[in-house]
Amino acid sequence: MNTLKAWINRYQFGSLLILTGLLVVVLPLSLDIFRLNLVGKYLTYAFVAIGLVMLWGYGGVLSLGQGVFFGLGGYAMAMFLKLEASDPESTKIQSTPGIPDFMDWNQLTELPTFWLPFKSLPFSLAAVIVLPTLLAFVISFAMFKRRVGGVYFAIITQAVALILTVLIIGQQGYTGGVNGMTDLKTLMGWDVRTDSAKYILYFVCVGLLLASIVLCRWIQTSKLGTLLLAMRDKEDRVRFSGYDVASFRIFVFCLAAALSGIGGAMFTLQVGFMSPSFVGIVPSIEMVIFAAVGGRMSLVGAVYGALLVNWGKTYFSETFPDMWLFLVAALFIGVTMAFPMGLAGLWADKIVPWWKSRRTSVSKAGELPPPKAKPMPVTQEAETPASSIPAA
Repeated sequence: MNTLKAWINRYQFGSLLILTGLLVVVLPLSLDIFRLNLVGKYLTYAFVAIGLVMLWGYGGVLSLGQGVFFGLGGYAMAMFLKLEASDPESTKIQSTPGIPDFMDWNQLTELPTFWLPFKSLPFSLAAVIVLPTLLAFVISFAMFKRRVGGVYFAIITQAVALILTVLIIGQQGYTGGVNGMTDLKTLMGWDVRTDSAKYILYFVCVGLLLASIVLCRWIQTSKLGTLLLAMRDKEDRVRFSGYDVASFRIFVFCLAAALSGIGGAMFTLQVGFMSPSFVGIVPSIEMVIFAAVGGRMSLVGAVYGALLVNWGKTYFSETFPDMWLFLVAALFIGVTMAFPMGLAGLWADKIVPWWKSRRTSVSKAGELPPPKAKPMPVTQEAETPASSIPAA
């Protein structure tokens, strides 16, 4: 028992256990399937947020283009689902049966060559991770080996997000254009639109998210995590110590991209479509906001940040449809100004010290000896001898 407690304290898994209880027990029992599916959608963004904790919080590299990798993972999964939904029987009314409907609308007569491997589910699942990681490697290798960082790197990632968005919209016959890929129904014959499927996909998303947090926490507690922090604070000192700073930054950037790709794939499965609106600059900046609100140094805090901001977007858009954007902006500005380290900073700097001081005061109060009883005052009648009282 003591070993388990020491292991939990070492890796700071107490907050992770609370999050697990919330996601696995509390929310499924308290929400209907529609709201639970919304939470599952919010959790797909949490993959990007925890990747940004590793990249931005620990590595000191701010990326404003994580939507690129989120979109690549989502499109890789959407391509497989779209091909499965475009079998000859389902598309027999098209001019060319057996190809996606948007290809037929754009007068393509056969499936493009680069689409053919996505008929395989194992290939598609591998592409969810490999494609974002490969693009991240190319970008980061070109930038970090030339010591490009800071605001310049952030601007470059924004440019990549803009380029990919324009490319997807422009190649409508191959990507679905601005409408994206819709009408995604089945996964290997399994209807992903049913309530039971939505429950299963939610728990799969939660399981992958928790596993990602454990992996990132393991990296943080390793020598690699220490080096990432050292590079963030004293890059030149780490370089003069003989370490290749660029290689470590390339690794953490690729890790964040792979996590974003997994989130994009789960988004496609749970929502049922993927479009370029999740790839561009605006969604990429929103993803940074998730990490900032939750706490850019806290993996669990990033999950809460993604849940809070997206819940705020949903609630404000439903309740105040004309001004919900201003309210979401006020939420972000208020949290970041009041708590620069996000919700995790609020918890660590305010709530935990208050709770410890309260427990200490209660324990000290329990150790005090009970107060001594005061002696009863002696009345005049008690001092009068019984012999002096006249008999009746």
